[in-house]
Amino acid sequence: MSFNNLDQLYRQVIMDHYKNPRNKGTLEDGTFTVDMNNPTCGDRIHLNIKVVDGLVEDAKFDGEGCSISMASASMMTQAIKGKDIETALKMSKVFSDMMQGNEYDDDLDLGDIEALQGVAKFPARIKCATLAWKAMEKGVNTKEEQ
Repeated sequence: MSFNNLDQLYRQVIMDHYKNPRNKGTLEDGTFTVDMNNPTCGDRIHLNIKVVDGLVEDAKFDGEGCSISMASASMMTQAIKGKDIETALKMSKVFSDMMQGNEYDDDLDLGDIEALQGVAKFPARIKCATLAWKAMEKGVNTKEEQ
């Protein structure tokens, strides 16, 4: 597949998650809730995650922002469901490395998330893509400290 075709496919995946977000909404019985924003562009997220016996049982988000931030939140909530917390945090590290243009562990199947790898070419948009992931990390770390 040529680079242009792959780029077009990635754009379609991002727009699909933006226009038809997965896991949008709130959880009444979440284990933790995190509100974060990106003041440089106005993206904001309200993330709820329910953890049962160390596994992410459910994840929902609400918020507003650009297509990249909202698509990334949709992809992230979809990707971490059913995963243990350690794996979810490892996925966040892999995603962060990918966004920074660094080498990353590709043992994990990132699924649709790989569509966001082109964001690394636009440094101003990296914070948009990583907002939901940073919110998840903050929620996990805050919960572990309690």
